[in-house]
Amino acid sequence: HALDSAASEWDICLIDCPPSLGLLTVNALVAAQSLLVPLQCEFFALEGLSQLLTTVERIRGRFNPALSIMGVALTMYDRRNRLTDQVADDVRACLGPIVFDTVIPRNVRLSEAPSHGLPALIYDHRCSGSEAYMQLARELIVRLPLKAMAAA
Repeated sequence: HALDSAASEWDICLIDCPPSLGLLTVNALVAAQSLLVPLQCEFFALEGLSQLLTTVERIRGRFNPALSIMGVALTMYDRRNRLTDQVADDVRACLGPIVFDTVIPRNVRLSEAPSHGLPALIYDHRCSGSEAYMQLARELIVRLPLKAMAAA
């Protein structure tokens, strides 16, 4: 792996990628060990997820056979919208336990944070969106040892 030399310095290295399958994202997939996939609960996101899964399979086949998906995080969840529930249900039916239990709600405070130049957790750590991100982090931490044991 391209990041193997960094393994002695860091336990985890996050590579934040644009929401496209361009060269930057493909290079990150070649370098990564696993993915955390944020998925908006919108219809067109399902098509993007399908393309991502196809790309992951191609990367596994040619460049990085160890690449795995640690989890899919459902974001911009609006419980008032039936389409949101349908997308969430479809993703869970298709991917099963790989989808995190925690969902990130659509939240005005999360949307406001960047305009103030602050991460959401600093801007308002008590809003429902920030609390959901903290719960997602807890859930991710629980999965990390399972990933490490599976690799051993």
